[in-house]
Amino acid sequence: MTTPEGTHEDRARANVEEANKFAGDDPVRIGIITPLTGPGDPTAGELVVRGACLAAEYVREHGGVRGGRGIEFVLYNDQETAAEEGMARSSAAQAAKAALVDGVVAAVGQWHLRTTPWVVDVLSRYDVPVFVENGHSTITAQKRRNVFRAYFTIADRVPVMLDFAAAQGMRRIGLIAADTVFGAMMADTLVEYGTQKHGMEFIRFDFPQDDTEDFREQLRAIKDFGPDLFINGAVIKTNYMIVQQATEVGLIPDIPMMVTFGFPLRSEDFWRLSGEAGVGTMWPGMRYRPSWQGITDIGRWFVDRYTERYGSFPPDTALTHFTDVTIIAAALEAARSDSREDLLDALESMEFDTWQGPIRFEHGPAHWHHVAPELALLQYQTYQQSFDDSAIIWPPQTATAAYQPPKK
Repeated sequence: MTTPEGTHEDRARANVEEANKFAGDDPVRIGIITPLTGPGDPTAGELVVRGACLAAEYVREHGGVRGGRGIEFVLYNDQETAAEEGMARSSAAQAAKAALVDGVVAAVGQWHLRTTPWVVDVLSRYDVPVFVENGHSTITAQKRRNVFRAYFTIADRVPVMLDFAAAQGMRRIGLIAADTVFGAMMADTLVEYGTQKHGMEFIRFDFPQDDTEDFREQLRAIKDFGPDLFINGAVIKTNYMIVQQATEVGLIPDIPMMVTFGFPLRSEDFWRLSGEAGVGTMWPGMRYRPSWQGITDIGRWFVDRYTERYGSFPPDTALTHFTDVTIIAAALEAARSDSREDLLDALESMEFDTWQGPIRFEHGPAHWHHVAPELALLQYQTYQQSFDDSAIIWPPQTATAAYQPPKK
């Protein structure tokens, strides 16, 4: 999308250029490999860059790295050649440039599940530490020494969703899912966990994400199934189409709707595009929001600086990349040298200060080099409610309000 200030890529590159002005003569070089054009999500890529650049600012204001050195970013559009050769090949080529041509000490920025395995594979060959900031369930489970994550996966969020549903007596689940890697992995995990853990019964429809605009037949079939819960597993572009058409066929708001990622957090857009049918919508997410008292000092620095700079509360995409770059900087400060090998040693052995408190990247049976933040299930309970005021309805020990079922 083009604005008077240029494209997402224009703004991201301008942001990096401005940040690099303060990098100094002997900077630490970090790669940002992220989508800046279609067919990827350039909005996410711009948020990635915002978070990373603010991290460089934070590090500079707190003494720099290894004797006052700054951070220099090399920005790669992982969609650079996607139109000609596909997203995977395009992302792999950019990762190779980062490792071999520009010699980055570490990399961040992966947003799409379909590109992440390719980027990780390339960077693993050259021992480049890489931080993954998406929900791919198995990428850290592969136990590669150079792969780290401080974000939650699909496998982390599904129990929050379906344990809640089971506690409400919801056993018949209607599910519609995009055919992207995220959509398919999410749907597969929901069905597997729901059937095995809770004996749930599913009716599931998958659809091609890129060229489907009419879901009415599938939504009517879900309605005829008589579900206790409807899970909207669409992603960018189709999520609101399904909300609108589910309203049209009478599936929602009579049947409670749960979505699989936090697009309702953008509350102004959510209410504008969903209307009153959005009341009751549930989604999994972190407790991170303006009113949460658990944000640490480094997290508050980020929230305040982002709000001052961009005029809004920062989304978790920017927060996570801020966190990853500050972790890399702290590890480099303590490492024996600024080599990739010594950086890996420090990342595996240290404790790091983050927005959610201290974390360590350990070799756990379920979370290898992966620290998942505390998750909750949130719900909009009144029309035009802000995301900061949305109710936390699960788990019980952190709930701020009781679940409100649809009013029939």
